[in-house]
Amino acid sequence: MADQKIDLNDKVIARLPYAETGQYRVRDSALKGFFVLIGKHSKTFMVQGEYWKNGVRVFSARTKVSEFGETSYREAKVAAKEALAAIAKGKRPGSEPESTMAPITLRQAWDRYRVAHMERKGRNERTIANYRDHMERLFKDWLDAPLAQLGEKPALVVDRHDSITKENGPYIANGSMRSLRAIYNHAVKANRDLPPVNPVTAIDWNKEKRRDTGIGSDDVVGWLGELHALPNALRREFHLMTMLSGSRPTALKNIRIDDINLRDRLLHIPKPKGGEDKAFDIPLSRPIIRCILRAMRIGRTFFPAESATWLFPAESESGHLEEHKEDRSDLSKWGNDLRQTYRNLAQVAGVGESDIHLLMNHALPGVNGGYLTRDRLTRNHLRAQQERISSIAIEQVEKAKAGALLAWLTRTKIDDQATHTTKRTGKTAMSQRSRKTPTAEQLTQAAAS
Repeated sequence: MADQKIDLNDKVIARLPYAETGQYRVRDSALKGFFVLIGKHSKTFMVQGEYWKNGVRVFSARTKVSEFGETSYREAKVAAKEALAAIAKGKRPGSEPESTMAPITLRQAWDRYRVAHMERKGRNERTIANYRDHMERLFKDWLDAPLAQLGEKPALVVDRHDSITKENGPYIANGSMRSLRAIYNHAVKANRDLPPVNPVTAIDWNKEKRRDTGIGSDDVVGWLGELHALPNALRREFHLMTMLSGSRPTALKNIRIDDINLRDRLLHIPKPKGGEDKAFDIPLSRPIIRCILRAMRIGRTFFPAESATWLFPAESESGHLEEHKEDRSDLSKWGNDLRQTYRNLAQVAGVGESDIHLLMNHALPGVNGGYLTRDRLTRNHLRAQQERISSIAIEQVEKAKAGALLAWLTRTKIDDQATHTTKRTGKTAMSQRSRKTPTAEQLTQAAAS
């Protein structure tokens, strides 16, 4: 039977038929929120009210007053008024008063998500930094507002997505909304008073194109020529290793000497994107090993203290390379461009899709992917595949008869190819970006060590 709204009294309630199936409600036209819930064998006085604060509905509560027959309509109505008044003041029936149940703010939800979901689960520091930037920069004015306000008024989220798109670009707008969506979903689990529908569902997502900025095998020699001309020998090896390993730049910058196992030809990545649970080993080809050895020798020469810990040391707060960007006029491809280049070289080398996913630490597609055991494949099969990928670059250099490039890529010792003298002062300069590059004499000594 459909719900009704009428003037209630004891005689009217007594005449109301019991429900044939389920339940139905008969609302009292004299008192909003007061109704009789009628089932197959019972008639129950009920109230339902809402608590609002700062123009936002914090919660809605429904509770039983009494059974019809045990109390009269008048007695139930008096009790109903008291219950509705308590709810209006922020006291949920059977709970603590308003003072202990202040609505959660976006700042509180973000803090809880960061600590419980990200830091406790070992999420990557860069991922945490991205979330922090979204919350504390793009949503700064919302931080101390009740989170329920966004749930009640999703139009606020729609407008903010539009404004971020206009001012910061479509990719950042989408990314910030993904962060907000995750934090809201996490908050709903412990705060059932929040509107259950995530307000981010109201936005129209910006179209995103996959950024295909990698180069093919035919362009590798030209890029290596640009790389070989860089004045900073250590940064040169960093970019080369990014291309040869297909690793994310952030992971490479954080490589510790203890992560390198030259005997087993493995590089351990303890905290990749996704956190410690995604830790994996990169099998090392011979060109990658030579790159590592050159980097270690350069590091020991110019950063003796930092090089004891880091593969790519620097005079920075962290002790390792922090900024890997280059001027595009000096080096046309770097960072994730080289990760995509690695993917292209793997395709040219004929490496299968599953092996590429494993080498790049991607989730394996399909049900059958879950049956592949990475550790069993890494030491032999995947290392052979890595060797095939690296060989594509070497073969292109040999084919082009680029002697200087080939000499660099096939040696482990560093030499005067890494030297660079600034024309103004006649002195070597080596900063984080254009840090002092070794002199020929210094490099000879390092090569002999």
